[in-house]
Amino acid sequence: MGEETAQPGAGGETPEVTELVLAATVVLLRDSDTGPETLMLRKNSRVAFGGMWVFPGGRVDPEDGQPDEEMWLRARAAAVREAEEEASVRLDASSLVWFAHWTPPAVEIRRFSTWFFAARAPEGEIQIDDGEITDSQWIRPEEALTKQRDGQIELVPPTFVTLHNLSGYANVEALLAAVGTGEPRHYVTRMAKSDEGMVVMWEGDAGYETADAAAPGLRHRLLMTKSGFFFEDSALR
Repeated sequence: MGEETAQPGAGGETPEVTELVLAATVVLLRDSDTGPETLMLRKNSRVAFGGMWVFPGGRVDPEDGQPDEEMWLRARAAAVREAEEEASVRLDASSLVWFAHWTPPAVEIRRFSTWFFAARAPEGEIQIDDGEITDSQWIRPEEALTKQRDGQIELVPPTFVTLHNLSGYANVEALLAAVGTGEPRHYVTRMAKSDEGMVVMWEGDAGYETADAAAPGLRHRLLMTKSGFFFEDSALR
């Protein structure tokens, strides 16, 4: 995954790097007449990512495996536990596909080092706790992106990019086969400012190493403007 270094803050100062909190999330999927749908949950405004629409997930707790166990296995156990706690969904850990890991920039106060998994959802109703989670919906990734663009829901960058990557598949089987191909993708985020808004970049972007949003070349970034998010991934094609 590589090491992360502190980046200048908005005023040019270098912030103190805060400790990473280990976390896991699971993209639950089901088929519909119009394509795969994913379960999204709305966080209570009083907790981390309050008001945002997210996938089920949370911190990796001590009971999620043994201390000497590989971290992705402990994260998988956490994803299974969180799916049941937040949405009453019981999963077989072996059915989860690890497809990504996200490390936030050092400028963020709350920093969750998060393993992303995907799995087909079992049959049954979703039941939220109505505490940490206040609402839920099954939604096609494409529709969720449209709702975010129209200001109907709020998404954080990892959720937005994940929904973008989940779009365009005919069914859950094809989607899981695609995300399960190859090694999980690691996103170590770096941030920079541009004339249009804040830019978050990942490995492969021409401006990634220098945190220069204006550097010419290939793109692997999310531009966040007042009018919406714009994802560019020419570096991956």
